[in-house]
Amino acid sequence: MEETISLRDLFQVLRKRVWLIILITIISAIISAVISFFVLTPVYQTSTQILVNQAKSEQQLYNAGAVQTNVQLIRTYNDIIKSPAILDKVVEQLKLDGSAKALSGKIQVTSAENSQVAQITVQDTDPKRATKIANTTAAVFQKEVPKIMNIDNVSVLSKADLASSENPVKPQPTLNIIVALVVGLMVGVGISFLLEYLDNTIKTEQDIENILDLPVMGVITNIKEVPKATNVQRTDINARVQQRGETFGS
Repeated sequence: MEETISLRDLFQVLRKRVWLIILITIISAIISAVISFFVLTPVYQTSTQILVNQAKSEQQLYNAGAVQTNVQLIRTYNDIIKSPAILDKVVEQLKLDGSAKALSGKIQVTSAENSQVAQITVQDTDPKRATKIANTTAAVFQKEVPKIMNIDNVSVLSKADLASSENPVKPQPTLNIIVALVVGLMVGVGISFLLEYLDNTIKTEQDIENILDLPVMGVITNIKEVPKATNVQRTDINARVQQRGETFGS
């Protein structure tokens, strides 16, 4: 007979193993909290902005064609900022450990669509170092871009500020703990259903009917074991037996 599982059966499984689910959920949250607070190294983030404008030698009037050219140059500048031509000098000036390639992994350059502004974002385990890297990268790029592109149209719009990078951007303990709670709950529920699926023992009359497809003729209830008599009770019982024996013998 095909076995069907009702919603009530599912709730019974969850109720039966509710403590296992709670335990797994709590353990997951504790592990996440320990890793977030004591294992992972905090990472700080800061950013600076540069403006790609008309060349300083040109007449300071609005030129739609020049603006469009600058917007197109932004994509090229984004790649130049993370190139060894710029980052090698940043490493040298700040006396950083590691190569320009390693530094490139800490820097992200972004710009909005049709915008002349590029944002240089730096992530580092030291907020002071992150601020220095962001500002130095912008300054070096501003200095070197005329040599590379033969055009002087870059200016620093805003510098990175240490105050804005005092709070780490990762890890995020609260978010990690919430995710761990959800994952732990899902794992606990999954393990509960798995244990119930692997448990093929017969516990109730309904299991007999469902598994063996046989009707239940009767039920033998549990009989509690009679407690053993104490020495005083045994003496009293022996005396009664002996007395009855004498009565029968007389």
